[in-house]
Amino acid sequence: MKHVIHQLNKAFDHRVRLGVMAVLMANDEVSFNELKETLDLTDGNLASHAAALEKAGYVQVNKQFVGKKPNTTFTATKEGRQAFQEHLDTLEKLLKGAE
Repeated sequence: MKHVIHQLNKAFDHRVRLGVMAVLMANDEVSFNELKETLDLTDGNLASHAAALEKAGYVQVNKQFVGKKPNTTFTATKEGRQAFQEHLDTLEKLLKGAE
């Protein structure tokens, strides 16, 4: 059996992606601006990390216009929720093993 640390999901290695998923796990849908403010990120930083999570199939990005203003929202996919929960479970195993 491989060591538990190798079971961590590399998609969540970066603190921004970890933060994005944590916020999305607690909310059904979050707007770009809400997520940016909550995590204290720049537009570009959030966009690039959200794109990485979207490419992995963990986040769905919904773009629409409200009037003439663009409105982007994010939701965690079923696969994303499952992968993140498994990541958290693995972190918990590591913590318990360190006791």
